[in-house]
Amino acid sequence: MAKFTKPAAGSWTQHYPELGTEPVDYTDSIDPAFYEDERQAIFRKSWLNVGRVNRLPRVGSYFTKELSCVGTSLIIVKDNDNVVRAFHNICRHRGNKLVWDDFPNEETSGSCRQFTCKYHAWRYQLDGELTFVQQEKEFFDLDKSKFGLKSVRCEVWEGFIFVNLDPNAKPLDEYLGPLAKGLTGYPFHEMTEVYSYKAEVGSNWKLFIDAFAEFYHAPVLHQKQAVKDEADKLVEVGYEALHYDIEAPHSMISSWGGMAPPKDPSIVKPIERELRSGLFGPWDRPDIDGLDPLPEGINPARHRAWGVDEFEFFPNMSLLFWAPGWYLTYHYWPTAVDKHIFEASLYFVPAKNARQRLAQELAAVTFKEYALQDANTLEATQTMIATREVTDFPLNDQEVLLRHLHKTAQRIVEEYRNGNTN
Repeated sequence: MAKFTKPAAGSWTQHYPELGTEPVDYTDSIDPAFYEDERQAIFRKSWLNVGRVNRLPRVGSYFTKELSCVGTSLIIVKDNDNVVRAFHNICRHRGNKLVWDDFPNEETSGSCRQFTCKYHAWRYQLDGELTFVQQEKEFFDLDKSKFGLKSVRCEVWEGFIFVNLDPNAKPLDEYLGPLAKGLTGYPFHEMTEVYSYKAEVGSNWKLFIDAFAEFYHAPVLHQKQAVKDEADKLVEVGYEALHYDIEAPHSMISSWGGMAPPKDPSIVKPIERELRSGLFGPWDRPDIDGLDPLPEGINPARHRAWGVDEFEFFPNMSLLFWAPGWYLTYHYWPTAVDKHIFEASLYFVPAKNARQRLAQELAAVTFKEYALQDANTLEATQTMIATREVTDFPLNDQEVLLRHLHKTAQRIVEEYRNGNTN
């Protein structure tokens, strides 16, 4: 297994002197006061990805999104002009949650011509306009035009739906910056077969991003994903990435591995050989445009052993591209200083036969196990750093994105506390 040359400066971290090299303070992951300020300074002022346009296939399609991190519930809908809109999920009469099914705190989805409140039957068009008030004459000079649904800024990038509660926020394209521009042309629209799962995790949201933003741990924590001889080799050799990039507040890591089929099929499990699939996805690359060549932002090192790129779009979206021709997203939705909802979705080109479907399902369940191995360490980490016996931790050069994440969150909260909210 090859080792890859670091930058001329001697380390990736030294390319970003503002990050420093000293131990990093993790109080930001255990302090309730910091978390409350983080909600206001970061989550109420950042663009948050809430899903893809695939979830809104036709006029009237909608889904709701519960966002504890900003203290609201949203309705995302495609209106009669095929525009994707977002609204606070609240009736303008007495504040009842407008769209829900059996349990008010659970998310839902569907299709409708209008939204009707369950409490007093006020009705709203898909563009948020209030059109009907039960016993309207009982009200005093009610101007319905002033009581439409409260909208939320909503923009779409490459089929990803983003919302922002800050009406003065910069446009989405500007916020996502050059890292996102380098992904233009990737065939997201072709990959509509989706496998999703989510779980409540007993840790701060940043700790799970930490787990995915470095592969330094992979040869140790995930060694059971390979046969013993290959696992022993991985532990012996260790890990070093192909490329890192930081375009504040976002970042990315590019890594070897993920090649399919493997050079030596004997190093994988029998079911993987039989179904031609596994942790890195189905071995047979889909025959679609946009994968050859890949957009310039993917595999920026143009290395022959490239396997996966992970983009961290601040604050809580991870977007991963895999060499065999599929992608996945992770989202981390904080619900408390020491809890969050973790969501994962894997996107494939739709299967054309049973073998392809089984290959995708094997990849999905294998990757779920892989992610749970990472999650398994998090509650133990949260418990111990919460003791405050140790709060400063040394991070190595392969953990530069972790250093960047915590420094970024700390900087934004400090600016907020100092009254600088720009």
